[in-house]
Amino acid sequence: MSETIRQAIGRYYEDRLSQFGPTPRGVDWNSAESQALRFDKLLEVLVASRRQDEPAVSLLDVGCGYGALLDHLKAVGITVDYRGFDVSEAMVAAARARHQASQSAFTSRVEAIEPASFAVASGIFNVKLHHSVEQWRGYVLETIGALDELSTRGFAFNMLSTYSDPEKRRDDLFYADPCEMFDLCKRRFATRVALLHDYPLFEFTVIVRK
Repeated sequence: MSETIRQAIGRYYEDRLSQFGPTPRGVDWNSAESQALRFDKLLEVLVASRRQDEPAVSLLDVGCGYGALLDHLKAVGITVDYRGFDVSEAMVAAARARHQASQSAFTSRVEAIEPASFAVASGIFNVKLHHSVEQWRGYVLETIGALDELSTRGFAFNMLSTYSDPEKRRDDLFYADPCEMFDLCKRRFATRVALLHDYPLFEFTVIVRK
């Protein structure tokens, strides 16, 4: 089932990319400003855990799209050994084209992913398409487990919140209980877990520090 879901999601985002190009709308975000805010929240896992005298750490961007997080890292002055993964080959191609001068590696092959110091995932749990809530929830939990396995120091992800206004929800999107996700990560992955739900978007971010 997970491979079937990945293929469906890959096709969905390839269609978005063909419509809007390598832009926030091409990865289903409303604006560059909201995209940057999400990145800032996710990167708290790295900033809070990193020592001042520490050399560059590695960061795995799961669902990297066209490489917008790498642009953001450069803009805010954070140096990491960046690695990007996306289920869409077209997105990876766009990312490689945008970042030809960098040493960063982008791939769409699951078997090519290597563990990193930190892993982040922005927006990959939102669009469930035609899948049932039960199917998508299983995929979400499996992927969170993979984020844990692929990170040695910590990981972070964001999700749409069940605290969103009911009348504004969409049937093709997945909304999660932030307290449940916090409890899951606290019990299964680490004792140091933070739940961020105080920023002006209908979502939350979970930070897990190992």
